[in-house]
Amino acid sequence: MPPHIDQGPASDQGSQRIGLGFREFVITIALMTASIAFAIDIMLPALPHIASSLKVTNANDAQLVIAVFFFGFGLSQLVFGSLADAFGRRRVLLAGLAIFTVTMLAAAWTESFTALLILRFCQGIGGAAVRICTTAITRDCFGGREMARVMSYIMIVFMMVPILAPTLGQAIITYGDWPWIFVLLGVVGAILFVWASLRMRESLPQAERQALSFGSVASGFSTVLTNRVTSGYMLGLTLFTGVICAFIVTVQQVFGTVYGLGDWLPIAFAGTASGIAIANFANGYFVRRFGMRRISHAAMIGFTLLSAALYLMALAGTPPFIVTYLGISVLLMMFAAIATNFTAISLEPMGHIAGTATAITGFVSTTGGAIVGGLIGQMFNGTVQPLFGGFTAFGALTIIAVLWAEGGRLFTHPGDETALDPGAGHL
Repeated sequence: MPPHIDQGPASDQGSQRIGLGFREFVITIALMTASIAFAIDIMLPALPHIASSLKVTNANDAQLVIAVFFFGFGLSQLVFGSLADAFGRRRVLLAGLAIFTVTMLAAAWTESFTALLILRFCQGIGGAAVRICTTAITRDCFGGREMARVMSYIMIVFMMVPILAPTLGQAIITYGDWPWIFVLLGVVGAILFVWASLRMRESLPQAERQALSFGSVASGFSTVLTNRVTSGYMLGLTLFTGVICAFIVTVQQVFGTVYGLGDWLPIAFAGTASGIAIANFANGYFVRRFGMRRISHAAMIGFTLLSAALYLMALAGTPPFIVTYLGISVLLMMFAAIATNFTAISLEPMGHIAGTATAITGFVSTTGGAIVGGLIGQMFNGTVQPLFGGFTAFGALTIIAVLWAEGGRLFTHPGDETALDPGAGHL
């Protein structure tokens, strides 16, 4: 059979399930996953140029170029999760790549800010299909420790994107203009579409597909929302998605307007992104020894206290750049430990519906995080007060949510709830 047929043999295991070698599988899935982050981070240096070119009167509205992508990405995850289970991964993946590519190329020729925002929303929709399907394909092909190994390799590539993307964006607007960023993204999407259509088989056999049903989604929502651990950590994950969203939509204004970094913005951003990468590697090393709850709860409390200290400093006047920069870098390292472990903890009780629960928690956390993070971004007033004030509020609310999820306890070991009371996780 040719490698691009829709139905792959159910007996194949590992990367051969979709007709790829192991290295080719890792590189292909990593590049597809990274393209979503690439579409966000490469835009940061271009926001002032887009606002000026499209005659945006309110400087804060340029943030919407980032925020509406998050909205499209978050809102459509539920739909693509169900479609991928019903019709297979390959068809939905190709559809997502097609949407991503066409809307990127269309954005390069738009002369209206409103039209650009609509296209960015659609780009987020295409990105959601890619993200859902690449995750599902990896699960179809690998399991257990082997899946963890593959995901680690994929994350190595993925974490390089926030480091390199703003620098590339800065180079493009230095020697060209912002529409060329969308041309580049469109070309990347087209290459990935052609590669997937020619090289990748379907990973979900016909016999394993699920009937498309609104009832299954509704049942999944009921299961998630009636489990105290899952819903509590999902709320915390939503607030910390708001943290990263608020940072991304305002980083250009904070580093550029408040501190006047100008062309140094990509380098400053790369430094904070490197901290997130380091924190993820450290978490992977220490989580077996200390447990997800100990690490994430300590990071959550530390995040809130440090944010509050920085907010009080900001109320007294703009802190020195080195204080703000180091503070943000440490906060984002704590964010990495929190987000990674909160995701795993929230899915612990959902083993029987892990796929549906992943789509639901992704939908809620991304959409909710984009809303609250976008609100903080719109409060930017030429100082760092809204950013650190928002971080403090998100951290405090997360502590409350986790206390509720854990029945008033913090720093418990994984599995303690089941050991003490098998029904303790339910409302």
